[in-house]
Amino acid sequence: MIHGSPSRTKQRMLRQNGIQHRYYALDRQQQPTHSLAEMTAEAIRNCLSHLSVSTSEVDFLAAATTQGDLPVPGFASMVHAESKLDACEIATLHGVCGSGMMAIKNAWMQVLIEEKQYALACAGEFASRMFKASRFEQQLAPHEHLPLETDFLRWMLSDGAGALLVQPQPATQGVSLAIDWIDIRSYAHLFEPCMYAGYNKKEESGSWLDYDNFTEADQAGAINLKQDIKIVDNIVKLGVRRFFELVDAKKIVPDSVDYLLCHYSSHYFKQPILDLMHKGGVVIPEEKWFTNLYTKGNTGSASLFIMLEELLQQKTLQPGQKILCMVPESGRFLTSFMQLTVVGAPKAEAKVYEKAIQPPEIRTSGGETQAWLVRQLTNVWITFETNLRQVPIVSKIHRGTLSLEEYRQLLLNLRQQVVDGSQWIARAASHVSMDFFDVRSAFIRHARDEHRDYQLLEKNFVNVGGQMEDIISGEKNVGSEALSAFMFHRASQSNPFDLLGGMFIIEGLGNRMAGSWGRAIQQQLNLQDDQVSFLLYHETSDANDNHFERFENAIQSDLLTSETAKRIAKTAKVVAKLYELQLRELGNY
Repeated sequence: MIHGSPSRTKQRMLRQNGIQHRYYALDRQQQPTHSLAEMTAEAIRNCLSHLSVSTSEVDFLAAATTQGDLPVPGFASMVHAESKLDACEIATLHGVCGSGMMAIKNAWMQVLIEEKQYALACAGEFASRMFKASRFEQQLAPHEHLPLETDFLRWMLSDGAGALLVQPQPATQGVSLAIDWIDIRSYAHLFEPCMYAGYNKKEESGSWLDYDNFTEADQAGAINLKQDIKIVDNIVKLGVRRFFELVDAKKIVPDSVDYLLCHYSSHYFKQPILDLMHKGGVVIPEEKWFTNLYTKGNTGSASLFIMLEELLQQKTLQPGQKILCMVPESGRFLTSFMQLTVVGAPKAEAKVYEKAIQPPEIRTSGGETQAWLVRQLTNVWITFETNLRQVPIVSKIHRGTLSLEEYRQLLLNLRQQVVDGSQWIARAASHVSMDFFDVRSAFIRHARDEHRDYQLLEKNFVNVGGQMEDIISGEKNVGSEALSAFMFHRASQSNPFDLLGGMFIIEGLGNRMAGSWGRAIQQQLNLQDDQVSFLLYHETSDANDNHFERFENAIQSDLLTSETAKRIAKTAKVVAKLYELQLRELGNY
């Protein structure tokens, strides 16, 4: 209510627009719960999490909105920062409802011309903060009412955001939507603005920026979002006319359309659309229409993204089905259409290859320092494995979405660091004094066991289609460089017992995770034992058991002082972070 008085048009508008639920990013005190950039970044994170694509892989971002959080900088910059994507090309698409389609086309074209591999398109709207009662109470006297051109929008618009990823190939599992074509047509040269903010049509003051000060512009209502209801009906005629033109051009084949996702701002417009189609002799039956207007409200530029998400959730799409998307815009009149084809197959019940986090078991002789160290290493491990689950390659293994090419890349990147394993262990042994002869001997035996592990890895790489010369001549990724450099540095110190922390992480990974990864990859890609034997070997080999036994013997020996225990825990923490980095940076040489 404004000045305690209810809207005169609310009930009539709700009857006309048919909207039953609207969503606001405001609390009951009309304070924002999120910024628009935060909402849109959350949509991006949700999109990428379903696809197991990392923020570092995205190389293009197109972001659309009617009104961002700030006039400057552009909305894409704000979303880019909030979503924590790596450096990438961006594009801001500013408009009204059709700007979301502009973002999709921009992303699609980047991939189509092979300029980009992973292009994100997103859109967000935060209309509710433009209609807060407090905003209008500064403009109106207690007895005055809000003009209809602004008031009716208060009962139509919702807040929301959505995102989609465009890539050159379908997902490895489940349904994907192939973009057949996108058509966008502006008619701004024929009409004055219809949905607008920033000026008043009946005044000669021009833009809100032309007022003497912002207060005057606000009091005059120039900043208010408005809809010119005298000319808005033109959008129906333009949208249907363009539909007929696309039918005549053979782009739209009405009988082949399985779903029509038509964005219309109010139920009021649906029947006129249908009537015009009937008159033109080309109709897509109502049972093929899909909308969420009544349950979500009008989410503007984000509406198509949200509709597509709900279509995928609510319908069992089949390969070959056609989806026609229609998004008209009344800003200064624009039509946009997109046709999608369903590819892939409905996803079967997902098989999750993830097990509970459980640190490697460490046996001790019961000393206080040993107990303290076990607690520290347990905490390090839990953090390590939790973080690993967020790494794209690991997430894909767990979700069952890993491709053969990605498995080859994993082997190629691991091999370069595995080759160094026996070398830094041998160097560490050479720096252990004779006072700790047993520990020195254990390091030497460990180096011997590790000496030919990389050869098993190379065979797996070749057996899944890789070339031996490629893996032999490969270079370390930036994470592997950091990990190897750190291990050699620590191994070069006198009595480098802190490397036991690194061995705990690396051998623990072999003992706790490598085997489950190997089995998951084998099942997902239908591989033979000789294609995943490197990973399986590290779970079942006697050598791996011996490695952990040597670790336990070392921390039960006289070398474990409280100071050494602290160094072991610190090195474990560093190695855990660097190993995670190695897996995050696959292919980054």
